[in-house]
Amino acid sequence: MEIPEEEEDETLLFYLVYCSREAIPFDELGINQLVALAQRNNERSNITGWLVYSCGIFFQWLEGNRHDVQRLMLAIVADPRHDNIVVLSEEEEVRERLFSKWHMELVLPADIRAVLADAIGDSEDPKCVRSLRLLLEHLDSKALAADTTS
Repeated sequence: MEIPEEEEDETLLFYLVYCSREAIPFDELGINQLVALAQRNNERSNITGWLVYSCGIFFQWLEGNRHDVQRLMLAIVADPRHDNIVVLSEEEEVRERLFSKWHMELVLPADIRAVLADAIGDSEDPKCVRSLRLLLEHLDSKALAADTTS
């Protein structure tokens, strides 16, 4: 059976979003070293994504092959620098990568909404747009909850 040409370029992609609390305090140098190591390792495993770190909290988006992302997540769970890991979202679907050039990019907390909004604007894939909007809604709901408890 011949595969239609438009389906040949489609790729099954797994993404996972999690947050965790630092178990060991990080300074700027420590975060930069962590990101540099992640960039090298993720490039070898063809994993892309970004990391937000602030006030002892890690918030990360990972995307790639299901096996590779899950293997990385097992390493993160076993890493003594992480505590209280919570998976916020994970899904496998046929779609384009959202952050295809970022093997791991450190995003400042103040910039995360702009990064997500830019990705929504740049994406032509409705599944990507839906995933990004859900993540943005999740962030906004957490910010609203934090504002009401302050």
